[in-house]
Amino acid sequence: MDCRNVRYCDRKSEINVYQVKALFDLAAFWAAERRLEDLEIAIANSEPVITVWDRDRLTGFARATSDGIYRATIWDVVVHPEYQGLGIGRKLVETVLSHPRVNRVERVYLMTTYQQRFYERIGFEENSTTTMVLHNTPLVSPLPRPDVPVGASIESD
Repeated sequence: MDCRNVRYCDRKSEINVYQVKALFDLAAFWAAERRLEDLEIAIANSEPVITVWDRDRLTGFARATSDGIYRATIWDVVVHPEYQGLGIGRKLVETVLSHPRVNRVERVYLMTTYQQRFYERIGFEENSTTTMVLHNTPLVSPLPRPDVPVGASIESD
């Protein structure tokens, strides 16, 4: 595979959510059911979002969320199957790690199902002591407005 035209980009304006969805459907079993609308929200609320392009073809994607100083989490690292094994995934993760929103944080977290060895080669360590999960359920009713005391009635306009 000729990778001379591969470029890494941190501009969200270049992201086509349809291409991201197609990449997830092809290369990420854990993200195959994601909806376009939800992907748009996830991308909008992430910084950085790094994409990898071979000319106009999306070949890689990763995003992170971070407070910029204490913690960051890397999400959704995906590389097109035709581009796997070429060092693109490693450089993709390293590009996320070097971004100003991530490069100063004390700890960077990452969840993975089957790729632990890949991430260990980059420097990640298995962490079984601090990771917990809450499977959140959608709220049936909206939260009270912050300017209304709990228990007070709210009159609609």
